[in-house]
Amino acid sequence: MNRSPIWHPFTQHALEPTMKRIVSTDGADLIDDEGNRILDAISSWWVITHGHRHPAIMEAIRAATEAYDQIIFAEYSHEPAERLAEGLIGLAPSGLKHVFYSDSGSTAVEVAIKMALGYFHNRGEPRDRIVVMEGSYHGDTIGTMSVGERGVFNAAYEPLLFGVDRLSFPQEGREQQTLDMFETFCRSGRVAALVIEPLVLGAGGMKIYHARLLAGLKEIAERHSSLFIADEVMTGWGRTGTMFACEQADISPDILCTSKGLTGGALPLAATLCTGNIFDAHLSTDRRKTFFHSSSYTANPIACAAAVANLDIWRSEPVLERIRNLEALQRQNLGRFEGDDRFANIRQAGTIAALDLVVRAGGYLADIGPRTRRLLRERGFLIRPLGNILYLMPPYCVTADQLGGAYDAIDEVASIILERP
Repeated sequence: MNRSPIWHPFTQHALEPTMKRIVSTDGADLIDDEGNRILDAISSWWVITHGHRHPAIMEAIRAATEAYDQIIFAEYSHEPAERLAEGLIGLAPSGLKHVFYSDSGSTAVEVAIKMALGYFHNRGEPRDRIVVMEGSYHGDTIGTMSVGERGVFNAAYEPLLFGVDRLSFPQEGREQQTLDMFETFCRSGRVAALVIEPLVLGAGGMKIYHARLLAGLKEIAERHSSLFIADEVMTGWGRTGTMFACEQADISPDILCTSKGLTGGALPLAATLCTGNIFDAHLSTDRRKTFFHSSSYTANPIACAAAVANLDIWRSEPVLERIRNLEALQRQNLGRFEGDDRFANIRQAGTIAALDLVVRAGGYLADIGPRTRRLLRERGFLIRPLGNILYLMPPYCVTADQLGGAYDAIDEVASIILERP
């Protein structure tokens, strides 16, 4: 078979075989062109929540195509966008009053950064510093790479990236050090915003920290009149056990970013929610204070209709019960590896489970990652390790047998990798 002309994301084509084609999806499974079922144990990069092709979302998409395609959103509005905005404000932490649509998690965070800087610029306050946490990932646009961890992923683009202030990751027992660092940064009077993944750093290694740290950071931000931006692109829509991770710290961010599970994973869509104060700082008869951001497909009506259907699923189906069941299944399966010297740092946050394979050479670029992924795929499981870090984040419809099979495969593959009998 000739190689496809497609350039795939995060793929080194010189090392990867020709990719198999998926011909359909069903529940928690992908089905390839040979009829093999592959358990989507990472929700196709964390987007699929209820399961692939949920009937209500598919029907909403079909119905929307009878009335809509793309509509310029700088000139008009439409019913799916209006209904979705009202629903999001009703679900989100209190105080968020306005919704700005975009296309992906990266753009949602990019919008948030621009909102924060625009807020202070329009108020005539000289604040230009962004604070982030080490090891974080917020996207692959220039702004989101700037606020993410620096490394091999963005070394080639370093001349384009702006400087930020970085907090140390709050290791258990050392949380105060992180809080003290943030306090010091804020005392400069230049901090516009903190951008943070609440409770779990996703692509940075599924690192988990306590909700009290999140609450402490919010208190410091408020005291110094800096904005708090919650990047809930991955952590939202039940992944950490609550609709949004911020709920577990009992805080309301000034800006909240959401995408991935917003449409249940069916179509690309993102939203950045903000407080009235941030919107009002851009509201003026002076057109220079306009929020200058857009994309051609802002608030695509079909994607918005899918998201409205997703909100209805959360209202009408026992989604939280499914999440509780999945949390219990993850906890039960992780338990089999307690005390197993092949694994370290076994951890869980809601429906997210992770564990580190103990190897001599870890890190994202270690050969252990691609090798483990291939062995798991051969056994019918889509699991993409972050180097030597294995994690499972399946759709909420996954069954006990399916999830147990994934852990069986991890058990087997770990022994092969480590050459244990």
